[in-house]
Amino acid sequence: MEAFDRRDIETLYRHIGEAETITVTVHTHPDGDAIGSGTAMVSYLASVGKDAVLVFPDAYPSTLEFLVTGDMEKRIIVAENSKEAAEKRIRSSDMIICLDFNSFSRAGDLEECLADAQGEKILIDHHIGPDRECFSLCFSETETSSTAELLYSILMELPGICHDAGKLPPETATALMTGMTTDTNNFANSVFPSTLAMASALLDAGVDRDLILDRIFNGYNESRIRLMGYLLDRCLRITDDGVAYMILGRKTIMKFGIQEGDTEGFVNIPLSVRNVRMSIFLKQDKDRFRVSIRSKKGTSANLCAKEFFNGGGHELASGGKLMIPDDVRNITEAAAYIERVTHIFLNR
Repeated sequence: MEAFDRRDIETLYRHIGEAETITVTVHTHPDGDAIGSGTAMVSYLASVGKDAVLVFPDAYPSTLEFLVTGDMEKRIIVAENSKEAAEKRIRSSDMIICLDFNSFSRAGDLEECLADAQGEKILIDHHIGPDRECFSLCFSETETSSTAELLYSILMELPGICHDAGKLPPETATALMTGMTTDTNNFANSVFPSTLAMASALLDAGVDRDLILDRIFNGYNESRIRLMGYLLDRCLRITDDGVAYMILGRKTIMKFGIQEGDTEGFVNIPLSVRNVRMSIFLKQDKDRFRVSIRSKKGTSANLCAKEFFNGGGHELASGGKLMIPDDVRNITEAAAYIERVTHIFLNR
């Protein structure tokens, strides 16, 4: 990770000092990195006396509820349940900090409200292609494991912290470790020397990593395990090009009683097969399929997502969507679509 421009750090610190009302927001269907970085930022802001609130566009997974308990619970607005309150908060804020997404479009129904808001807008994100003109200050770094790690590096530079992780509020430190751990799949991908240095510093500061791992990986519903077995047995397909894919339709979601977050990590499983170069997971959601793509080195998940799945992201980990019926009409057509476009992509 490149060193920050000291002027940007000073500008951020000045904005925080001048702001009375600060709202932090993240992308739709928030994952561990979004929730971890979001709660970490709000905890820090509260520790320096700011009126800080975290707005989620929609529900967060139950496995990460441990980050939003206690005082944090009072600082959360879920727009899906309280859209008017969320929009009112955003519009009345002196400062809006956007974490783990590169443009307002990734905030779902909050896009227009964020674009129209008059407060100072700050971006802290690690995805490719940030929409810089929408923000007065932009911290964008792709060569980092997660937004949580990027935020950690920024906080370390601020007065009062001064590169001492022990001076972070305990809730902030725990949330940062959680966000980084989930986005690296527990150090399985996107790990840099700075990632390990961050983990070491947070452990030295007293973060209980064993507790975090237990909450993240041992807190799922039984339905997740049963669905995993079903998908691997009945739905996993591997093409001659080395593309593994699984498609989860609405009927199966209802049959197993699947909740938000229950399918986290499913897309990674087929990569353990020797001849698999890319793994694609589709999950039906109202009028679309949500698409997750992972790949091994030498195959770009990002380029595939951009060209064929209305998305993008990182080189080996990306996401997107297929609209119903504009892109595909049903599961059968989605399977055929995956096989056709990945064959084109991998055989040029």
